[in-house]
Amino acid sequence: MGSERLGAVQSAQSGAFYRWKQRTPNSDNNFVLVVHGGAGTMNREDATPETRVSYRTALDQALKAGYEVLRGGGEAMDAAVAAVSILEDCPLFNAGKGAVFNIAGENELEASIMLSKPPSTHPTIPATRRGISLTLLKCTRNPSQLVRGIYLAPDLVPHPMLSGETAESIGSEELGIATVDPSYFWTEARWRQHRRGLGLPEEPDSPSDSVTDVGSIQEIEKMDLLDLLPKGTVGAVALDIGGCIAVATSTGGRTNKLVGRIGDTPIMGSGFWAEEWKRKRGFFGKTWDLLKNKSSVQAVGISGTGDGDYFIRQNTASAIAHRMQLLGEPVDKAAEKVVADLQNLGGSGGVIALDRKGNVAFSLNCSGMYRGVIRNDGIPLTAIFFDEDLSRL
Repeated sequence: MGSERLGAVQSAQSGAFYRWKQRTPNSDNNFVLVVHGGAGTMNREDATPETRVSYRTALDQALKAGYEVLRGGGEAMDAAVAAVSILEDCPLFNAGKGAVFNIAGENELEASIMLSKPPSTHPTIPATRRGISLTLLKCTRNPSQLVRGIYLAPDLVPHPMLSGETAESIGSEELGIATVDPSYFWTEARWRQHRRGLGLPEEPDSPSDSVTDVGSIQEIEKMDLLDLLPKGTVGAVALDIGGCIAVATSTGGRTNKLVGRIGDTPIMGSGFWAEEWKRKRGFFGKTWDLLKNKSSVQAVGISGTGDGDYFIRQNTASAIAHRMQLLGEPVDKAAEKVVADLQNLGGSGGVIALDRKGNVAFSLNCSGMYRGVIRNDGIPLTAIFFDEDLSRL
């Protein structure tokens, strides 16, 4: 399996642009998982070897969790959620336990899931269901698990988007999804970022003295994080052996966002997208595909991270899919073009994208994006900064 890094140009300060794609191995049981842990202004100067290892170890764990699902023939949906759940439980990332605070010092979480086609293990899910997104969550430990549960319960929630108390009560009372006291989400590092962003003293004046995590988690919570005043997200895109692509995305939003602000993570087409379509071919094209045993079915999944307000304005995720569908562009070229458009309008961030053949693209226009990929060989490859090749830890 070879890899190729393309176009690391300009400095990170002036808006670096990075595109990476991986050659696809031929395999009858091709499955792939890609993850990201947020993109934005990573502080390379503060990136000690220990800090880098902590981030990359967490990415490795997420990749391996999803890999175990896919290796056993499991659903892309379950693999993506397994990976995202690991990142939600890690205080290093802006989701779940590591979520940032809004301007009022509260955590308001968002998550989404979308599939290119219904999962084979749940044949009653209508193809028109597509996905579910949730916003303004305050008590759900793993929002990615809640969106999965609600996606699989169309009789309970027929809508594609839901918010707040209604979503959480359905999750806890009807689906058995774990909830926590809001104090669970408090971490010292995020609280200091919140206070610093408001120009206030950074003393950890915690809204709750009941946070008593011990051991390595406690040390991570106090760690100087690489992302400054983050607006990132965590996400995973998985391809299973049945050809289904699933996207799961989760976030705490922007540091010191207004109360009630909704970002791109729960907006279908902006921060996430998955779609399957048939390639339009003439007689000779269809004959060629038949001779070469090529499928006319194509699919893609995208998860974005960065300045969500711009992702919303540009419909970033679905724009990548539509360039592939209407212009015939490969996934890496489509992602590069859309992320460049994002930068030209003043938006920073990145995307991970995966097509039905297992082609992977990472595109970003900022100083870094926590990212990784794992394939059939079970070897996780990860990177942080914009000019780094993905490699084994």
